[in-house]
Amino acid sequence: MRALFLTLVLLLTLTPPVTAAPAPGSNVHLFYYPWYGNPAVYGEYRHWQQGGHTPPTDVGADFYPALGAYDSGDFTGTVESHMAWIRGSGAGVLVYSWWGRESYEDRLAEGVLAAAARNGLKVAWHLEPYGGRTAASTVADIEYLIARHGASPAFYRAAEHGNRAAFYVFESLRIADWSALDLVSDRAIVLAQTTDVSRVAHFGGMYTYDGIAGLTAPGWAGAGAYCRANGLVWAPSVAPGYLDKRANPGSGTPIVDRREGATYDRQWNNALDPAIGGRPHWVSVTSFNEWHEGSQIEPADGTPPPGHGYLTYDGAYGSRGPAASTAYLERTRYWAARLAARDRNGGG
Repeated sequence: MRALFLTLVLLLTLTPPVTAAPAPGSNVHLFYYPWYGNPAVYGEYRHWQQGGHTPPTDVGADFYPALGAYDSGDFTGTVESHMAWIRGSGAGVLVYSWWGRESYEDRLAEGVLAAAARNGLKVAWHLEPYGGRTAASTVADIEYLIARHGASPAFYRAAEHGNRAAFYVFESLRIADWSALDLVSDRAIVLAQTTDVSRVAHFGGMYTYDGIAGLTAPGWAGAGAYCRANGLVWAPSVAPGYLDKRANPGSGTPIVDRREGATYDRQWNNALDPAIGGRPHWVSVTSFNEWHEGSQIEPADGTPPPGHGYLTYDGAYGSRGPAASTAYLERTRYWAARLAARDRNGGG
């Protein structure tokens, strides 16, 4: 009962009222991960144990979620809170991590779309590199997702780009020939994960995902210019940091310290500086809740379970205590407003 009471208090404290949230912008896209599970909903833990950990208090992340080791299928609790937080961040589109038909994530998509619709949000798709993925299977996946979910009021279509749906293809460089995408180009904007303009034939756009590269924005200006000149969508990715040591022990991936929010600001500045960022159509954020890589902007617990070395957001943008938990959501709202102002003033 005590745990339930604390959870209710946390939700009331951290979840912003939907009626008070600003209108979300369709040019800010948050990468969203629906791969978590726990015994209360799924029957066992899923993903939280990555790196050899033992949830609920010991999870495969260097920060601890404000909602604890939650389940991505808890649509009226966890997911509803997520959607309210996303709306409050000023982002209007979540990019749903999808791992193929009949996958765990595929089975949860309808519930997440319904929650997004209740909160005035839209859903685009992050097509992940499941086993056996090909260009042809990707086309079939796009057709499947449009047929299955296209009637949902939350299904994202870019009005300013031919009312087409949006599909980000993670690790697109694994496949050399993407000519099959021509079959869906009239109804889908398919984005390649690269800044190499020689690798985007048949794609409708480009994005980066890499939250480490966002610090220096290599190739962003050229990629943006190429997209503008060729009618493609440019959506570089920004992140608040990167840290995967608990989820991937021995990882050689560089740590990107959050620097109390300065890292996130620097990456957003890079994206919105025309000389560096290439005048993006959309800015994609890595991530809302990729806890394993420490790139999340979802609220983190300010007093996490002791004994595991968890970090907190304390100090982010000068905030302390409970206010720090939502600091990155609030800063996203600031940058989303900056991007919207740029577009209103003709800078997009």
